Amino acid sequence: MPATCRSRTSSGPAARGSQKTLSFGPTKASKPSTKKSKLAASPLSKTSNTNNIDIDIDIDQDEDVGGDVGGDVDVDVDVGHMTSEAAIASQRAQEAQRVKKEGPSAEEERARKVSDAQVRRYWKEREAERRAPRIHQGDLGVEEKVLRLWDMSSQYGPAIGIARMKRWVRANKLGLNPPIEVLAVLIKEEDKGNKGSERAYVDELMSSKFVVGDA
Repeated sequence: MPATCRSRTSSGPAARGSQKTLSFGPTKASKPSTKKSKLAASPLSKTSNTNNIDIDIDIDQDEDVGGDVGGDVDVDVDVGHMTSEAAIASQRAQEAQRVKKEGPSAEEERARKVSDAQVRRYWKEREAERRAPRIHQGDLGVEEKVLRLWDMSSQYGPAIGIARMKRWVRANKLGLNPPIEVLAVLIKEEDKGNKGSERAYVDELMSSKFVVGDA
């Protein structure tokens, strides 16, 4: 029986030059990747272009409708504007109706018991806190000085467009502890029939109109 030849595959390392090797030396050159910069290839750009077309069509349609009507039409719209003086007068009337219906509050009863001497003492204490006296208020009475100080006390809220008494009541409801002497002066001025005492002096200055030169 003739001998057969068997070929045996070697599991050892491959011969030199039979397998490609990767080089990681300093001469490695990486091929830069290319990016498509065409906006048409992006689906987002297609969507934005479509939206722009729709918007242009809507605007053109609106312009056509406006042209059929006959051009621009000027319409006067009443936005319900009310002057500061009218608003304060309305607030003063509402406060009078409240007192007539519900009666004076506990704070108002306490304010009516405040004497003129207590009001003057309150003003002297506030004046002593300043470095210099208010020379420009030398011709004003103590009551007016107290009210103007109340107008400039920003910690109790804005004074423009709101009656002085309503501002005092609101500050009291908010727990800001407004001075009782201010409420006492307001009640006394109201009893005298002084309607202008409810409007802040700074409100009058902001609402006034000055004319310079000949009209």
